[in-house]
Formats: sequence, C-alpha cells, structure tokens
Amino acid sequence: MSRMFKDPMPPLRRRMIEDMVLAGLARRTQLNYLYAVRGLATEFHRSPDLLTEEDVRGYLLGLRGRGVARGTFKTSHYGLRFLYRETLGHDWPLFGKKRYGSPSKSGYPMPLPTPRCGYFSPRFATQLIGVAFH
Repeated sequence: MSRMFKDPMPPLRRRMIEDMVLAGLARRTQLNYLYAVRGLATEFHRSPDLLTEEDVRGYLLGLRGRGVARGTFKTSHYGLRFLYRETLGHDWPLFGKKRYGSPSKSGYPMPLPTPRCGYFSPRFATQLIGVAFH
C-alpha cells in the first residue's frame, strides 16, 4: 500500500539520522544531537544549513553565557559538529582540534603506576625523587 500523505520530515533531518545510524551512534545520542540541532534552528528561525560558522559560534557562546551545564554544552557542541562535519561536509575551524583543556579530565596530574609488588624499589624511588626536584 502506498503512502497517501507527504512525509513531514525535512530532508536534512532525515539525512542526519541516516548518517548517525551509519556512524553507529546510540539511539539516545541521536536524540540528543537532534535536540541540539533543533535548538539552533529555533534560535535563528531557519534551517541550520543556511547558517554561517559565525552564527553557530555565536549560538554556542550564547549557551555558555546562559550558564548551561557543561554536559549540556558539550552535547550541543558535539551534535552541531556532527551535523556540520558529517552531514553537511563543512570543514569549519570552529569544529577543529581541541584548543583548550587540561592534560587530564580531572585537572589533576596523572597518577603514577603502582608496581605489582605494592612498593617502589629504593633505586626507582631515588630516581623518581631526583626527576621531581630537578
């Protein structure tokens, strides 16, 4: 039986969903990314494929300015990055390599490996202390 009505899903949304399925993204991730793109489109009252890199950058800065949670911001950033990189094929510097951040996720130095025997040999401890103070 053929469909008697027009599919209301915009082609860009359909394409992004297909790209996310091909990329193997989890269903919840897909929904979060679509929510992020919808927020951008709602903010500008037009399709995301008509926006410039500066528009998107301004939107992300606005999210930061409103004080959204870090996880919310990152999800929005990743969702928009997926849309513009993967679906639309834009190679924008905005979504380039990470430029900011700390060496570890916690912001603390990486812990030293613990030897299997449960303690450092005196020789290794001396070397470690020497490196730390020089």
